[in-house]
Amino acid sequence: MLCILLGVLALHLLVFILLIVSTASSQWVADEKGHSDLWYSCLSEPKAYSCSQASNEDWIQAVQALMILAVVFCFVSLLAFAYQLFRLFKGGRFYFTSIFQILASVFVMCAAIIYTVMRPSNGKGFGYSYVLAWVAFPLSLISGLIYLILRKKD
Repeated sequence: MLCILLGVLALHLLVFILLIVSTASSQWVADEKGHSDLWYSCLSEPKAYSCSQASNEDWIQAVQALMILAVVFCFVSLLAFAYQLFRLFKGGRFYFTSIFQILASVFVMCAAIIYTVMRPSNGKGFGYSYVLAWVAFPLSLISGLIYLILRKKD
């Protein structure tokens, strides 16, 4: 049982780190002329490097809010797991932790879908932050489902 709990905790921490990196880093879209993310858009010219804030369009603000919500819900889920681990009665399930983790996965999925559909299609490729967001989605969903079926043994 201890190995299972440590494995689930490691998966949860991995998801949390992936969410923080994908939200905070600056590589959602990258090409040879610069990069842009949820917060800034930077251009690299031969003699200058300039950054400006991301657009004020509603869709980018929705993506920003959803990614922040995903990080917050994942953190609350981690705290709930630690609390329930010590306070839950024998045979109890980690429902509260599961709900918050599944909601975090839904928020990441919605943010990545909105970004995919709404970003300007100017031939730029996606950066590693975008990929990390998509990797965090199934991992957080799997983690939430594991919490749903996990029982406390003692």
